[in-house]
Amino acid sequence: MKINLPFSRNLRHQLRQLAKWIAIITPLAIVVGSLNAFFLWLLGKATDFRISTYEQHAWIIYLLPLAGVAIVWVYRKFGKNAEGGNNLIMDEIHKPGGGVPGRMSPFVLFSTVITHLFGGSAGREGTAVQIGGATAQQLGNLLKLDEDDTRLILTAGVAAGFGSIFGTPFTGAIFALEVLTIGKIKFNAIIPALFASVIGNFVTTAWGTHHSHNKLINITDKISVQFNENLHYLDISLIIGKIIIAGMAFGLAGYLFGELTHKVKDTLKAKVKNPYLIPVIGGVVVIIAVNLLGNYDYIGIGVKAYREGGVGINTAFQEGGAEWYSWITKLVLTAITLGSGFKGGEVTPLFFVGATLGNTMAGLLDAPVALFAALGFIGVFAAATNTPLACTIMGVELFGSEYLLYFAIACYTAYYFSGHTGIYASQKVAVPKHIGSKEHIQENLGELRKQGKHLKPPKEDRMD
Repeated sequence: MKINLPFSRNLRHQLRQLAKWIAIITPLAIVVGSLNAFFLWLLGKATDFRISTYEQHAWIIYLLPLAGVAIVWVYRKFGKNAEGGNNLIMDEIHKPGGGVPGRMSPFVLFSTVITHLFGGSAGREGTAVQIGGATAQQLGNLLKLDEDDTRLILTAGVAAGFGSIFGTPFTGAIFALEVLTIGKIKFNAIIPALFASVIGNFVTTAWGTHHSHNKLINITDKISVQFNENLHYLDISLIIGKIIIAGMAFGLAGYLFGELTHKVKDTLKAKVKNPYLIPVIGGVVVIIAVNLLGNYDYIGIGVKAYREGGVGINTAFQEGGAEWYSWITKLVLTAITLGSGFKGGEVTPLFFVGATLGNTMAGLLDAPVALFAALGFIGVFAAATNTPLACTIMGVELFGSEYLLYFAIACYTAYYFSGHTGIYASQKVAVPKHIGSKEHIQENLGELRKQGKHLKPPKEDRMD
C-alpha cells in the first residue's frame, strides 16, 4: 500500500538530498584530502631540509627576502584574485559572485612551502582552507550548482581542508560553520561539512601522512598526572578562577595577534609604494630577529623543538619548556611574515603562541603546566578566529573529553575578551559579544576596522 503522508514525502526528500550530497562530497573530499596529504608531505620535506641546512650552515634564511619577492611576483603576474585567500572564500559563501579561482590551490600550496623552506614564520591552515575552497568551487562550476548549493559546497570544502590538515574532523565541520559569522551558526550545511571533513581526514591519513601535532595527544596522561597531583591543593572553584584569568590573557593574545598582523600589512602597504620591497623588508626583519635570538625556534611551523633546550609546541607542555617571552616572539614574527606578503596559515603559530603563553600562565598561577598549555593551545585560537565552539571540540579531539568543562571556559572567556577583532576580515558580526547588547552590527570585521568601530562598546554602554 502506498503511503502518501507529509512525513513520508519529507523523508523521501531528505533521503534524496542526502544521497545527492554524498555523491557530491565524496569526490570533493577525496581530492582535498589527497592534495593536503601532498602538501603535508612537501611541508615536512621543506622543514627537514631547512633544519638540516641550519645544522651545517645557516645560509638559507638569508634568501627569505628573495623568496618573498618571488611569491609576490607570481601572485601579481598570474594570481589575479587568488590573492584574496580565505577572505575571498568567506565572501563567496556569504554572497556567491565572482567565484574562487582554481589557480588559488596550487599557488597557495607551493608558496606556503617556499615560505617555510626559507624560514618564514607561518602555519598551514590557510593553505588547507584555500585548497578546499578552490577545489569546491571548481566542482560546483562543473556541476552548475545554484547559489545556495554553491554556499554549501564551499563550506564543505573549508571543512574538508581544515579537518584533514589537522586530523580533527568534527572540529573541521564546526569550524567551517562557525567561522563565517560571529554569534550565529547556520546548521544547514552541517551534513555536507561533516561528511567532507571526515572523508577528507580519512583520505589524508590513508595516504600515510601523519599529522605531526597529533603526538600531542600523548600529553593527556601528563595532564592527568599533573592535575591529580595538584588537585588536593586546589578545589574546583579555585582552578576555574585561574582558568578564567588565563582565558583573559589568551583573549588578549588573540586580539594582539589579529591587530598586529593587520597593522603590519596596512602600514607596509601605505608606506611602501613598491610592492616587491614589502617582502624584502619583512624578510630582513625576520633575519635580524633570528640573529638576535641566536636560534631558529620561532620560525617555521614550530610544532616541535629541533635542538636541545629549544622551544616548540611539544615542549610547552613541560615545566620549563618555554621562556616567558616565547609567545610574544612567535606572535610578532608571524605577524611580520604574513603581514609582509608571505603565504601560510595563522592557526599553527596560534597554537604555539597559546601553548607557550599557557606554560607561562601556569607558572604565574601555580597551576598544572600541561593543562594550561592545552588551554592556551585552543584558547588563543578561539580568540583570534572567534570560533569558541569549534576550539572546545578541538580540545576534546586532541586531548580527551575529561577536561571538556575547562576547555569550554578557557575558549569562551578568550573569545569574549578578544573583542570584535580577528584574523579574518570577511568574518561578519551578527550578534555582538558584549553582554546585554541590543545593537545589531551586521558588518564584517574589515569594515568595522576601517570605521574604527571594532574596539568600541555598543552605544548604550558608552559614557559619551
